[in-house]
Amino acid sequence: MSVGSVRRGPRLAAALLASGLLLTGCGGAAAGQGSAPGGTTADGKGVDGTAGAGSPGGSVGRSAPEPGTAESRTPEPRSTEAKVIPGLGPKTLAAIPPETNQAVVATGVGKDRNTGTVRVYERDPVAGWVPAGDEWPSHNAKRGWTDDHVRGDLRTPIGVYGLTDAGGLLPDPGTRLPYDRGPAFSISGTGFQGDSLAGSFDYVVAINYNRVPGNTPLDWTRPLGADKGGGIWLHVDHGGPTQGCVSLPRGRMKELLRLLDPKKKPVVVMGDAESLKR
Repeated sequence: MSVGSVRRGPRLAAALLASGLLLTGCGGAAAGQGSAPGGTTADGKGVDGTAGAGSPGGSVGRSAPEPGTAESRTPEPRSTEAKVIPGLGPKTLAAIPPETNQAVVATGVGKDRNTGTVRVYERDPVAGWVPAGDEWPSHNAKRGWTDDHVRGDLRTPIGVYGLTDAGGLLPDPGTRLPYDRGPAFSISGTGFQGDSLAGSFDYVVAINYNRVPGNTPLDWTRPLGADKGGGIWLHVDHGGPTQGCVSLPRGRMKELLRLLDPKKKPVVVMGDAESLKR
């Protein structure tokens, strides 16, 4: 899919909206159930989206980007030795594709913890990997991280995954990724700590875990099978742990969307700190 305008089947979206079958991301729930990121309803009962490929998002195409201001950053001084991303071990670094020049590193504070930090790095041909901004606070799944994610385990999958598709309830804030806007990104209900989930999907970036790249984040095709879960996103933080996604403060999600550049083949590198050192 090329970067630019995308249309997502308005007739299908209207029909699905009318029947209450539109799915939200991060695992999927029927519209109006008050889903939590990762595919669990507000009462904690897991649900699985079963819609096939294609988008039920009801997008009217790429919306006009919100006005934004470019942040000035002072480049880090270059050294004679190319830098690697701190905190990543040889196995994790080797999983980053050679053609990738942009990495979103999500580091959890512990294997069974649900808080962490996110920082974006870019690869300079001379200096190596350098930060593109500050560290941002984040949440992940309630029970932490896993090397073998399955549906409903309330853990976030560890690994290196591509970032190719974005979307949300609100207009495109200026991303270069394909952006699908539609009412299916609406969400209600409360999270594990009584935190309101409203607005969590105002901005999302699909993480290419068990999904087909190049489609809307709302596409529920699961190449590894439904039991391996899916719908893992980067999305707006709602003040508590998620079902499986990684969440960031609203302003940081907008900043991330503006930073991501498909020409740099961006990936997310995510896991608890100890796992990422491997």
